[in-house]
Amino acid sequence: MTECKKDENLELCTCSYPGCPRKGLCCECIQHHLKKQQLPGCCFPASTEKTYDRSFEAFARAWNL
Repeated sequence: MTECKKDENLELCTCSYPGCPRKGLCCECIQHHLKKQQLPGCCFPASTEKTYDRSFEAFARAWNL
């Protein structure tokens, strides 16, 4: 079994949601957001991430797709 690298992930995590229980737990974060038809905050530029709109549409707008 692969060991969780939460401490390393926390150094790179760009999620600004206060009190997020999945911060640094990338596999849980991705599962959570995909179930809601969203992407995690780390997929967005900082200015868009702070809006907490994690929709696919917001992703496309943020990256001009």
